[in-house]
Amino acid sequence: MAGGLIRGLGDFGTGIGDLFSDPVIRLGVTGLSRAGKTVFITSLVANLMDRGRMPGLRAASDGTIRAAWLQPQPDDTVPRFDYETHLAALTGPDPHWPESTRSISELRLSFRLQPAGLLGPLTGERTLHLDIVDYPGEWLLDLGLLDRSYPDWAEATLARIAARPMAQSYLQMARGTDAAAPLDEVQAKALAAGFADYLQAARAAGFSDCTPGRFLLPGDLAGSPALTFAPLPRPGADPRGSLWREMARRFEAYKTHIVKPFFRDHFARIDRQVVLADVLGAIHSGPAAVEDMRSAMADILAAFRPGRNGWLTSVLGGKRVEKILFAATKADHLHHSQHGRLTAITAALMREAKDRADFAGAQTSALSVAAVRATVEETVAHSGQMLDCVRGTLSGSGKQAAFYPGELPDNPARLLAPAREGAQAWLDADYRVMTFAPARLSLRPGEGPPHIRLDKAAEFLIGDRL
Repeated sequence: MAGGLIRGLGDFGTGIGDLFSDPVIRLGVTGLSRAGKTVFITSLVANLMDRGRMPGLRAASDGTIRAAWLQPQPDDTVPRFDYETHLAALTGPDPHWPESTRSISELRLSFRLQPAGLLGPLTGERTLHLDIVDYPGEWLLDLGLLDRSYPDWAEATLARIAARPMAQSYLQMARGTDAAAPLDEVQAKALAAGFADYLQAARAAGFSDCTPGRFLLPGDLAGSPALTFAPLPRPGADPRGSLWREMARRFEAYKTHIVKPFFRDHFARIDRQVVLADVLGAIHSGPAAVEDMRSAMADILAAFRPGRNGWLTSVLGGKRVEKILFAATKADHLHHSQHGRLTAITAALMREAKDRADFAGAQTSALSVAAVRATVEETVAHSGQMLDCVRGTLSGSGKQAAFYPGELPDNPARLLAPAREGAQAWLDADYRVMTFAPARLSLRPGEGPPHIRLDKAAEFLIGDRL
């Protein structure tokens, strides 16, 4: 009984310590390739520190946020997000887009808050910490591997990529391989390299389902057995010591030593999440890329349903992400008159994923954003028509150009239906994208980089806690 009392007092003391410690929000930022995670985080932090362009963030406009500053991050084993270098790339005399996400990183931004209103002075100032965790979306897609065996994964992968032109070289290699033969390490490495080459090409072509994610971003795992496997047609027999058996073993090692630690050490601690998507890029790439993005986003949101996977449930212990924002990036590539349509397409594209998240109790929203605005709007006369265009500096050439990307449909089904039906191209429209360089900025004191709806994104994600 005495021991129980002592333990109870210890638990009580821990609770008191937690009660009076500064609260922390962990915000996960992920997305698929070229969605703009690095730019999003950099501009978000800059605009939270200098809030002159954040009228949609209530705590900024009413003066609740008295100060914001960067602190050393609390996780000593996680690389720090290189905010200063990325901001210098965007705001320097020769602005350019910063390097994209290659691994997980983290940054802590702290706020000193003074609640507004009549009772504000009575409550006193308080501190809130925002820990921003940046990680590649491909890592999150790996969650789907946990529920699969190697035979199931190999069969599904080979079927999914069968018609893709960039997969033909690897498919020819796989079909010419005798998976029942004894393991040949040189052959295994060649197959893994061939499959990794396919994944790189698929990502460049606008496809989203590029797993296993570490094949694209191997880091110090490059060449390890856990990254030396590939999908093969199942042989009639799989004797011990065969290539097939070893591929299956390495697939399981990938899940055990790479996928599970990420979810255990990082994902399980996230409170709020933003999922960034280059929806315009997928539309430009065609119906197959749009359908692929829809499917990938549905798989990503499976990670926010702890009841789906027994292992994940035990790790999360019932914890659920509270808010999830789906953000279509690069809204500055469109005239503002089309932003509503882009948001509607994003919401429809994410509908299956959103329904899963809502079912799990998470609050969700969709927005069209530009973390750093690289264009200005203008109306141009062309062939007797007035076109709503955007003008910016083209990446590479440095030339100024006005651009009309085409008109997005007011009904998202006009895109999603042919995508689901396997159409090879859009029948009645030509959607184009350009790559703009960041504009030269002359920021006034108290202002962060110009953006589109970054303040509304921040209000949804953390406004209630500010």
